[in-house]
Amino acid sequence: MIRVLLADDQALVRGAMAALLGLEEDLEVVAEVGSGDEVLEAARRTHPDVAVLDVEMPGLDGISAAAQLTRELPGTRVLIVTTFGRPGYLRRALDAGASGFVVKDTPSHELAAAVRTVAAGGRVVDPSLATEVVIGGPNPLTDRERQVLGEALEGHSAPAIATRVHLSPGTVRNHLSSAIGKTGTSNRVEAARRAQDLGWL
Repeated sequence: MIRVLLADDQALVRGAMAALLGLEEDLEVVAEVGSGDEVLEAARRTHPDVAVLDVEMPGLDGISAAAQLTRELPGTRVLIVTTFGRPGYLRRALDAGASGFVVKDTPSHELAAAVRTVAAGGRVVDPSLATEVVIGGPNPLTDRERQVLGEALEGHSAPAIATRVHLSPGTVRNHLSSAIGKTGTSNRVEAARRAQDLGWL
C-alpha cells in the first residue's frame, strides 16, 4: 500500500480527494490536515510515502511545507496539487524538493497515477505549466525584491515597508523600482499583483 498524507485548507476539497484516493486498492490516506503548519508533525506521526499538498494554506504554505518535509523526512515524496497553476509556483515547488505538481482539475484517475509515479521515485509535472516555465525562464526577483513586494501586496507604503523590513526608504524604493522594471508594470501595487499572478511571491 502507498501511504498518503493530504494537506488542504478547504475541508470539502480535502475530503473529496481522500474519498477518491481511498477508492484505489493500492492507496491509503493515513492523515489529513488543514494547514501547512500541521504537515511535518502529521508526517512524523504517520510516515506517509507521499504527501499531497495544496500551495495556499494558512500558516506555512505548501511550498514551504514541502521544503520542510524533504529536508527532515526525505523518505516522504511530495506532490503539489493546487488550484493556482502558476509557472512560478511550479519552479519554486521543484526547487523546494517536490516531485510532482498538478492542478486540482486533474481527473481523479490521473491524480492517483501521479501519486503512484511520485511514490515510485518519478516526477509528474503539469505539461502546460512546464512549457510556460521553460519559456518564461527563472524567477528574476531577488529575495529582497520579493520581500518588499510582499509588503506592497499588503498595501503598505514605501516608508512603511522600510520600517517593517528594517531598510532605509531609499533602499526600499530602489528594490521596488527594480521589481517594477522586471514585472513590466508601472507601480509597486501592480508589480506585486503581477509577481503574485506569476507565482514569484
